[in-house]
Amino acid sequence: MWRRGANLEGATANFIETEQLVEFNGLRSSFLQIRGSIPLLWEQIVDLSYKPRLNIIHHEETSKVVERHFHDLLQRYGDTIAVDLTDKHGDEGQLSRAYAAEVEKLQYVRYVSFDFHHICSKGNFDNLELLYNQIYETVESQGYFLVNADDDILLEQNGIVRANCIDCLDRTNVTQSYLAWKSLKSQLQRMGPFSSSECISTHIDIYEMFRILWAEHGDEISLEYAGTHALKGDLVRYGRQTVSGLIKDGMSALSRYYLNNFQDGIRQDALDLISGRYSIRRDGPSPFQLNGFESISYLPAASVLIVGGITMTTFTLNQAGRNAHHFVSSILCAGLAAGILALIKANGKQFCSRPRLCGLL
Repeated sequence: MWRRGANLEGATANFIETEQLVEFNGLRSSFLQIRGSIPLLWEQIVDLSYKPRLNIIHHEETSKVVERHFHDLLQRYGDTIAVDLTDKHGDEGQLSRAYAAEVEKLQYVRYVSFDFHHICSKGNFDNLELLYNQIYETVESQGYFLVNADDDILLEQNGIVRANCIDCLDRTNVTQSYLAWKSLKSQLQRMGPFSSSECISTHIDIYEMFRILWAEHGDEISLEYAGTHALKGDLVRYGRQTVSGLIKDGMSALSRYYLNNFQDGIRQDALDLISGRYSIRRDGPSPFQLNGFESISYLPAASVLIVGGITMTTFTLNQAGRNAHHFVSSILCAGLAAGILALIKANGKQFCSRPRLCGLL
């Protein structure tokens, strides 16, 4: 819930292997993709901001961490294409450039940068063709797995596409569904139901099943990692953005904001406890024992003061035309509300739910 990037062993947050399976007349095929957080040492500490700052942790082990991660992928999957979907400006741009610089040191990994938000702006899903054109030959050579009814292996997948954005949820799922769509077309042509000139989109029932499958897949991953359904689900489900989808995305974004700031610390502790990452010491103090400063519940009091200040400002402004005294009161109330808001923003981390059992790395 709180972790980003990689640990010192090269294992990354939200690392997921997705296998798309197809069966037809005794033939079975498989296309494998992976996603995972950018394998650098970095963090994104919630502080009440809608989009918290990304912070790259400068560590002498950084290059080795990246090497360990991709060496593990090489051993398990073969040649790897690292598709980076992050923005190329701001904090994401700095992280992307640092990632590119480290991957370029590895001869067995191909790095491809694709600014999803810029190139596919306004829900222009078809622009993913530009990405596919860059990696087409490699993806085709990596292939897919195919076995017949007698379990004879006809084809093997000998490489992998590793996609990432920041959380490896929304942009990543849209991109992976596109690559899966391209592979499925080749699989069905090879297995028999499609001729060499046929495409999935011409078979409405199959195409709808494929899109629903990937949309629900994205939702399940997002629910596990972020607590809400995936954003941009319309692009996968319908190939375009809809009004209802925009409203749903807005509600999910608000829910993510609340969960990130006020619930994920507790959820992270629960995961660390049940997974065995945190070992209980009976003779030690409880990590949940808070000192006097930490035990104060700041948020309710601050919220009341802000809402009260805004309410009083509005009320006194309505009366200001009748009495100059009310105008002065309005200024004082507005100043109080603004001051409290600035204080909260400056100390945002103190208001958020933080994990207490384990460190981030």
